[in-house]
Amino acid sequence: MSNIQFPANFINSLSNAPGFDAQKFIAAHQNSPSPTTIRANPYKPAPIYKGVQVPWCPEGFYLAERPSFTFDPLFHAGCYYVQEASSMFIAHILQYIRSENDDTLKVLDLCAAPGGKSTLLSSALNSDDLLVANEIIKTRVPILTDNLTKWGPSNIIASNNDPKDFNRLKGFFDIILVDAPCSGSGMFRKDPDAMNEWSEANVNLCHQRQERILADIYPALAGDGYLIYSTCSYSVAENEAVLDWLCTEFDLESIRISINKEWGIVESQSDRHKAWGYRFYPGKVQGEGLFAACLRKTTATGSNPSNYKNKNTQKPDYKSIDLLKPYIKDADNYYYFKVGDDWLAIDREHKDALGILQQHLYLKKSGVRLGSIAGKDLVPDHELALSLIINKDAVLQTGLTREQAIAYLRRDNIPDLDPTEKGWSLMTFENQPLGWAKLLPNRINNYYPKEMRILASPPAL
Repeated sequence: MSNIQFPANFINSLSNAPGFDAQKFIAAHQNSPSPTTIRANPYKPAPIYKGVQVPWCPEGFYLAERPSFTFDPLFHAGCYYVQEASSMFIAHILQYIRSENDDTLKVLDLCAAPGGKSTLLSSALNSDDLLVANEIIKTRVPILTDNLTKWGPSNIIASNNDPKDFNRLKGFFDIILVDAPCSGSGMFRKDPDAMNEWSEANVNLCHQRQERILADIYPALAGDGYLIYSTCSYSVAENEAVLDWLCTEFDLESIRISINKEWGIVESQSDRHKAWGYRFYPGKVQGEGLFAACLRKTTATGSNPSNYKNKNTQKPDYKSIDLLKPYIKDADNYYYFKVGDDWLAIDREHKDALGILQQHLYLKKSGVRLGSIAGKDLVPDHELALSLIINKDAVLQTGLTREQAIAYLRRDNIPDLDPTEKGWSLMTFENQPLGWAKLLPNRINNYYPKEMRILASPPAL
């Protein structure tokens, strides 16, 4: 690899960073390419690429080489997510929290796009837990909702709100993940262009932004709840210094997470409060730069979510709901509601939480969008096709070869497909749904969403 020119004063700025080894760090950036890693979707077992397991995440795998994910139908079916290995450590923290608390959890991923950590959290949660994936920047919301749709669970709500908006939900969440905007030095190897944005002034600006975000979101954390804080920065100012600020300003105590020394993760402590942090350095771990920490709110009191009133309950339309139920596995386990002309479903135990969130936040996705009813028929939505709640036995299915699946995902004519049955069909590859098509006597209408279609040309066979 070429000789990397780090920003001026960058290496010197890390001289006091815990565990920083300049020689190993520089060598890793110059001589070791960023590893390619994926994380399997436990809800959608399929013949995906697999290699050496990521040690802190059972569903994570290092691949020997980077395949063309764009032209793998199982990627579009949501059978796996392409995610940097270090980021998967958040699942290890959640595993610790779950070992300490087996109650039903309400979890917020505050800065969620593009969805890697949200799908990671989703895999570690139970169906009676609720995940709210929020993205602050409006233009990043569509990629978040697309990735959540691919993943498939029905216990996820996506929102587009500023952190201060969550002040209306005091004590609502048991776990809040703040993967904070940062100076991005942890991504230098993976994205060398990020070096152009780095400066000590930007580090200080990010530190201030991180404090504002955390101060805004803190009231929404329940008593005894957990705050997970992470960045992709090596800077002490954005990491350990933020932990000291949190422990000074709020009722928070640091939680030490058990790690295996062989993983190469550097365990650090902040100067003042000795708060525990976990640092990932290329050259010491097989992954990119990450800092992560977990804190617990020491005050047991706070607003109980049950005190909130759900004012948005709709009067049930049992006639329409009866038309929907055949399409849903364990149909009585869900609450059905309308948004515009479309019907949606969410796990019944989340009905009240949904109503509360609808009052206080701007929601972009709630549970699974099933589709609209025309006469006595359901016009199915793409979300239903990729969801885990679809009753596949109730719909026509058309299996596709890899070539046909890629054509379907490009919204091209599907070669050599002459189905004998007609009507709405779930188009599948390796028994995994990709989306809908309507099979007509003389043509096939492709209903794969235009905004999600593959735009690149497939490689020559």
